[in-house]
Amino acid sequence: MTARIAGNDYRSLTPPALGSWTPSLRVSVVVPAYGDQEKLDLTLAGLATQTYPAALTEVVVVDNGSDPPLRLPALCPENTRLIVCPVPGRAHARNAGLAAATGDVIHWLDSDVVLDRRSVEAHMRWHHAAPYLVVTGYLRFTPAALPAPEVVAAADDLAKLFEPAEPHAWLVDLVERTDGLTANPHRAFSLHVGGATSVNAALLAVAGPMDTDLILGQDTEMGYRLAQAGAVFVPEPLSRAFHLGPTMRMRDKAPIDRVSHAFVADRIPSYRWLRSHPSRQWKVPYVEVVVEPAGWPEGYTYDGVRATVDAVLAGTLPDVVVTLTGPWDRVGAEGRAPLKDPDLDLVLIRGHYAHEPRVRFADEVPAVVPALSSDRPGGSAAPGPAWAVPYRLRLPAGWVPGEDTLARLLDLARDEGYGLVSVLLAEGDGDAETGEMGEGGRIAEPVGAGTGSGRAVVRARLERAAAFARAAIVLEEGEDLDDAVDDTFGVIWVDGETYGFAPEAAALTGRRGAYRARAEADAEVARLAREAERLREQVAKWRDEAGRWRRSTVELRREVGTLRKELAAARKIVQYGLLSSVKRAIIRRR
Repeated sequence: MTARIAGNDYRSLTPPALGSWTPSLRVSVVVPAYGDQEKLDLTLAGLATQTYPAALTEVVVVDNGSDPPLRLPALCPENTRLIVCPVPGRAHARNAGLAAATGDVIHWLDSDVVLDRRSVEAHMRWHHAAPYLVVTGYLRFTPAALPAPEVVAAADDLAKLFEPAEPHAWLVDLVERTDGLTANPHRAFSLHVGGATSVNAALLAVAGPMDTDLILGQDTEMGYRLAQAGAVFVPEPLSRAFHLGPTMRMRDKAPIDRVSHAFVADRIPSYRWLRSHPSRQWKVPYVEVVVEPAGWPEGYTYDGVRATVDAVLAGTLPDVVVTLTGPWDRVGAEGRAPLKDPDLDLVLIRGHYAHEPRVRFADEVPAVVPALSSDRPGGSAAPGPAWAVPYRLRLPAGWVPGEDTLARLLDLARDEGYGLVSVLLAEGDGDAETGEMGEGGRIAEPVGAGTGSGRAVVRARLERAAAFARAAIVLEEGEDLDDAVDDTFGVIWVDGETYGFAPEAAALTGRRGAYRARAEADAEVARLAREAERLREQVAKWRDEAGRWRRSTVELRREVGTLRKELAAARKIVQYGLLSSVKRAIIRRR
């Protein structure tokens, strides 16, 4: 039974301790090289004393057109070959070595990297635990003077020769902030770096060789395709190595990123921040929508297909292609009586979308990813977009997604890591064996098997390619593929209406309509901003007025206080004068 790993959580595996196990897999160490014979000699000296059995190890050195030509030194592994790749470029050299390799595992190694003697064994113990792993060791970059090859071969600890050295800061940071790549499996493929990484050869046969059209970023792009093929990425701290001098990226990170991003944006849909343009298309789209019929002709009409396809193409996610499945070989030229053609709807569909570059035609639903095989990697096909699309939505013809439906479903699948999102579109009485609905003829399938319910459902399926590739690797005989997807990535059901699906077409906004709506919204925002400013000024005015009234009230209160004092004084005077008059009157009467 093949071990099952959920997401990128390789911690469910327990590889054997170094030196306590018996290996059986063969490893091919592929070393592309261009010049610098002195460093190559040290790389091969480090390989000559590895603890992994020499009988299970081969080394393929690829001279990428060096002048003078490279040679194999006396101190190198016993099973070492030197081949020549005259076409310049690291990717071409890697592919030449890959084609010549015969091992069960391919171990990439740069010609200026010296491995610790336990490094290959540290890699290989993981590959014996599962057949779909990508293992990367820890590099340190040393400025030390180069020792003699014999010194490297005799050293029990390379740190004594090459420290102090700098760590691979970017890799260490990625591993630490993702809990060893388990907390963010979407970026795990970035771990595939060519300095000291090993890959199962059968997995490489599926992913394909290096993309020779790329100037930079070939390692990352291949890592993405390996992830699509179902790979799990493992950082191995026990695999230690020293890079002789700094890398080009350490010297010129910003300009290198500028060049790399210009090319990988077309090939790695997962790098969403590189695809910020609101409408352009890319070599590898983010999602493929496969529109499927339930039967002919009622299950796949021109009007139903057009409603579905037009809604997909008009959505908020432009990074999409549409595949229409059906018997397109039946479409012919009918010049006399087109209205009597039994395949008229096929003709109309084909004609309507014949020149739309985002719409493709296929006889059947394409495979998400080819299954893992034992074919040699040298015979694999060149990399391309055929199966590198990360997500696929299978949608019955006639069901119409809302403007933001596809983007919302993809957010759910990505954020939660699901391998399959099943969308319930409709349910009703139908044939529980064939799954065909009694109405509409749309794609349906039985539910409640064994319960006697006999109810059929119409559903859409958002499938993650990496999840189905992994499931195909670990699938057991008689097991349903969706169950294996559930084990490794998870499956969820959602309600179609909640996500904006409808059984009939709605009016499309269109790009001009959307522009006008945005312009009107911007104008309304500007009007409300002006009104808010006017009200703020009005409030400020009334606040000033209220301040004046408060000041006036204080002054009036002061005046009233003064008058009260004067009145009190006057009253005292009057009272005193009246009392004096009374006294005088009394005195006179006496």
